[in-house]
Amino acid sequence: MSMLKLIIRDASVPVIVDAGLRSPSDAALTMEIGGDAVLVNSAIAAAENPELMASAFAAAVRAGRDAWKAGLMPQAMWLWPPARSPGFSPVERPDERRACGLA
Repeated sequence: MSMLKLIIRDASVPVIVDAGLRSPSDAALTMEIGGDAVLVNSAIAAAENPELMASAFAAAVRAGRDAWKAGLMPQAMWLWPPARSPGFSPVERPDERRACGLA
């Protein structure tokens, strides 16, 4: 996807992805990063239920485009623990606390 991001960033024409999409999530990601459209054939034609797969791709494309238009937050390099609220621990069970290095 990093190569596609560069192409989208530098393109002066619409970017349409027409190969390598095997799942609706691939189409959603393409749209999330600013792709203009996707063309899907094999993933739908080879599905056990092509009509349902086509519907899933359509929903994914709409969701990806909406996410791009809404403005995705930047990706973080690190995962931060949630803010602690009084009386709340994100890890309640002792075995999970040990596994997370909290006990």
